Amino acid sequence: MYSDPIADYLTRIRNAQAARHKVVEIPASNLKKEITKILHEKGYILNYKFDDNEVQGVIKIALKYHPKTKKPAISELQRVSKPGLRKYSGGDSIPRVLNGLGISVISTSKGLMTDKEARKDNVGGEIICYVY
Repeated sequence: MYSDPIADYLTRIRNAQAARHKVVEIPASNLKKEITKILHEKGYILNYKFDDNEVQGVIKIALKYHPKTKKPAISELQRVSKPGLRKYSGGDSIPRVLNGLGISVISTSKGLMTDKEARKDNVGGEIICYVY
């Protein structure tokens, strides 16, 4: 049993990319599904599939690599808000990731969204992770 399922999710993706796997399977939850949708929308992963045949379900993620250099599309996945220390930010003070080249995933009252969407809607929330 792990105490931080989001950190486990990010670590599984990070480890699969380091081992050059094409697909990684992760135990599903609604929060992980939303993060997966955001990563696919922003082009960090190739594809995904939600497999709800089992009790908990599984998320299958097809990882994305550069065709010539074989480098992963995600160079860094960083967990920001942890169970022991939550990080919140207001709508006017959401931090930029790599001057706007990366994204941060934020849990707001309107659901999960990227930092750019949260800034546009002027809503704050818990900063889940940085992706670049």
